[in-house]
Amino acid sequence: MALFRPLLSSVVPRCALLTGVNGRAIHRSGVLCKVEDRKAMLASLPSKDEGTIGERSIDIDTMINRKVNLFPDANTPSTLFNGVPFNDIPICAIRVSPNNTIISITDAKGVPQFIRSCGIEGFKNTRKGTNIAAQATAISISNKALERGYKTVRVTVRGLGPGRMSAIKGLEMAGLNIISITDTTPVSWNPPRPRKQRKL
Repeated sequence: MALFRPLLSSVVPRCALLTGVNGRAIHRSGVLCKVEDRKAMLASLPSKDEGTIGERSIDIDTMINRKVNLFPDANTPSTLFNGVPFNDIPICAIRVSPNNTIISITDAKGVPQFIRSCGIEGFKNTRKGTNIAAQATAISISNKALERGYKTVRVTVRGLGPGRMSAIKGLEMAGLNIISITDTTPVSWNPPRPRKQRKL
């Protein structure tokens, strides 16, 4: 290859303008090829979609600086939402585990009105623990709630599992108005002693 290098440089002048992929101009200077216009290259790249960037999250720090009422205070129980006090709004309790998601809607006093789980919905075995199952369960219980006349709910989430966010998204997709989300997952400050390390 070293023998043909002087021959190539004599045939193709340095910095000759060549046509590259998609008809873009490329300078050839020695072995390095660089795109003439970086903006044209960036414009030709595919746009980033929501799947790669992730869901847009709310920057809580800026909301705190703007003094937005994001967190509950002493006036929250008597605050009106669609003409109903906060304390009188029904509660949607989501119980999440790695193997299942159980969603129940209770009235303001805590009396259960109806309960649905991924198993009742028709998902079996390991499929009960998926986020798709949780979302489908949330949509079906939301439709029942809307038939009963519930439009606005408070949500409490308890436990850790793949259906946490999917269940909330399913409630919203079905048309329920969620005014608050409370995480009631129990946290032990003095947990039991962990198992001994496994010997291989």
